[in-house]
Amino acid sequence: MEKTGITITKRKDGRYVGKFIADYADNGKVQYHYVYGKTYEEAESKVLIGREIATRYLSGRYITVEKIYVEWLNAVVNRVKESTLANYRNKFEKHILPEFGDVPCADLTAGKINAFINQKLADGLSASYVRDIFTVFKTMLKYAQDEYGFKLSLKSVVLPKAARKQIEKISDTEQKKLVSYLKSNMSLTAFGILLSLFMGLRIGELCGLKWEDVDFRNKILHIRRTVQRISSANGNRKTKIVISAPKSATSFREIAIPDMLMKYFEMFRDEADYFIISGTNKPVEPRTMQYRYKKILQSAEVEDHNYHKLRHTFATNSAEKGFNVKALSAVLGHSSVTLTLNRYIHPDRTYERRLMNMCMQL
Repeated sequence: MEKTGITITKRKDGRYVGKFIADYADNGKVQYHYVYGKTYEEAESKVLIGREIATRYLSGRYITVEKIYVEWLNAVVNRVKESTLANYRNKFEKHILPEFGDVPCADLTAGKINAFINQKLADGLSASYVRDIFTVFKTMLKYAQDEYGFKLSLKSVVLPKAARKQIEKISDTEQKKLVSYLKSNMSLTAFGILLSLFMGLRIGELCGLKWEDVDFRNKILHIRRTVQRISSANGNRKTKIVISAPKSATSFREIAIPDMLMKYFEMFRDEADYFIISGTNKPVEPRTMQYRYKKILQSAEVEDHNYHKLRHTFATNSAEKGFNVKALSAVLGHSSVTLTLNRYIHPDRTYERRLMNMCMQL
C-alpha cells in the first residue's frame, strides 16, 4: 500500500518491504532502495529514516562548489580573522570558482584536481602558493562532506613539493653600513627599522605599535596588534587597511628592549597614545614602510633586499651569538622551536666551525 508517498507491501513470507528513491543514474533513471520489517510499522520507520538520509544525500550530490563556498564562508565568518577571510575569498574567487564553481562537489575527482594543480603551476604560480590554494579548497570540501553526507577520495591528489628558499641574512658589513646610516639620520622610520633589526618585529607588528605598548619602567615592549592591507569583502577588488590581533596566539608577546634602543624610545616618547612609527593616531601601512625602507637602502648604499630580511637577520644573529633557541622562538612569536630552526636559522661556516672547535675543548 502507499501512504504519504511511501510504498510498502506485504510479501508472501509475511514480512513487509518498503521502497524509496535512493539516487538517480547518469541517464536519469530512478534507483530505488528496499528495506524490510516484520511489521508494517517497522518497515515504515526504516523507509522514513532511509528516505531522509537519501534526500539529504541527493541534495548534496548535486550542490555546486560555488553554492557550498557561499554557505561555508557564512559558517566561518565569525570564527576567523578578517584577514584570514579575505585570504579565503581571494583564493576561491581568483582560482577555484572560475574552474570548479558550477561543478557539483560530489563530482570532483583527484584527476580533475590534479589537472587544476598542474595548470596553476604551468601558469607560473609557486608550488607553495598552489599548496595553499588546495589547503583552503580541501577545508571547504570537508565541510561539504560533513554537512551533506557524501564522500570524496582525495588521497590521489598529488601536491607539488614546495622547496623552501634559504634566505641569507644581511651581511655583517652591510648591517654596519645600514645601522651607521640610520643612527646618523635618525627619524621615526629609522627607529622602526632598528626595532625590526634588533628585536625581530614583523613589519605589520611594527606599524601597529602604540606608545601604550611600551613599559618604560621595566623596559618591555608588548606586541598586541598588527596592521595589514586586505581585500574588501564587497568584491570590487578594492583593498583596505585593518588593525587586528597579531598573526597567532603566540604572536602576543613581551620583548625585553635592548639598552641601545631604549634611548630612542625615550627620545621619541609621546604622552599621547599615538602609533609610534607614524607619530599620529593613524598607523603607517606596511607597504609605505617598505617603500621608505627601499629609499633608505639606496641612500645608505646598501644592497637591495626586502624588509622581512631584517627579521631573518635578527634571528640568525641571535642564534650565532648563543641565544637560547627556545627563548628566541618566544621573542619571534613562533608556535614552535622547530619553526624557528627550520625557517630562520642558517648559521654560516664560520659560526659552525667555532661551535665544532668548542666541542673539541676538554
